[in-house]
Amino acid sequence: MDDAQPLDERELGRLRWRCRRGLLENDLFIERFFTRHGAALTRRQAHALLALMDLSDNDLLDLLLRRREPEGDLATPDVIEVLALLRTPAGPHLSPSPTATHQEPT
Repeated sequence: MDDAQPLDERELGRLRWRCRRGLLENDLFIERFFTRHGAALTRRQAHALLALMDLSDNDLLDLLLRRREPEGDLATPDVIEVLALLRTPAGPHLSPSPTATHQEPT
């Protein structure tokens, strides 16, 4: 099979199941990743994601929070690409709405 092909629905479901973690913090990163990129995830990216899932929860969290960078056999272009996608911030969630107006107290 072509590694550039997107995963089919069954493969994606198995991958999501395999990516379940014991730390809520990791699960939040992973769930956001699947929400954003799951539909277009390739087999190549899935292999890289599985390499990250072989890490302990604490080691994975250190990578996700940029406390560490991948080293040794894990420092492949595919793993670095998937890690960058996992690390993508959720975006501003506490910023004021553009329609909010500031009123001075009288």
